[in-house]
Amino acid sequence: MALEPEQTVFFPSGPLRLEGRLGLAPGPDAVVVTHPHPLYGGDLDNPVVTALADVYRRRDYTTLRFNFRGVGASGGRYADGRGERDDVRAAVAFLAGMGKTVTDLAGYSFGAWINLHLDPLPTSVRLQLAVAPPVEFLAFGAVAAPDELVVVVGDRDPYAPLAALRKLVPTWHPAARLHVLSGADHFCWNALDRLAALVDAALAESPGREVGGAAARS
Repeated sequence: MALEPEQTVFFPSGPLRLEGRLGLAPGPDAVVVTHPHPLYGGDLDNPVVTALADVYRRRDYTTLRFNFRGVGASGGRYADGRGERDDVRAAVAFLAGMGKTVTDLAGYSFGAWINLHLDPLPTSVRLQLAVAPPVEFLAFGAVAAPDELVVVVGDRDPYAPLAALRKLVPTWHPAARLHVLSGADHFCWNALDRLAALVDAALAESPGREVGGAAARS
């Protein structure tokens, strides 16, 4: 199934203007996808970020991947995670203004850290998808887990060690699901297709979602 091109959009985050890529779908459900660390080259065009957005697009979700403040054409500068959490809330509000309900937050690496530490969590969010949460690189305290938490990690990831996540994830959410991508490192080199298939299967297992959705038909 060929995907329609995304639109470049700009939306406000306080006094700043943020750059995003919007994939519109006719239904009400939407997802915000967040990228890796801004100080280490992370941006909305990261291959893992793009792969996650594509999985959701094939499931007929409206998707918004965007550049945090100070990245690409987004205004401002890096704000130690505090401002970046405001950026996620701004993305949710932007989609809400279009009549879309952000049911999911999908974050990769630093993006997962930001999403998991939103407090308060947007009330519409039912599921958090955290890919390679970097528990050996950033401090993870109490997290803002919604009804469902899905964590995906490679078994060769030094920044998100599987042994550490097996201990931590149940403390984040007692019913969290941890999925392991065999042979993958933090960057999912040569594993993007397998990552997409794993994420799609994990979303299909979520209560209230159609197993035979757009992704299953593609």
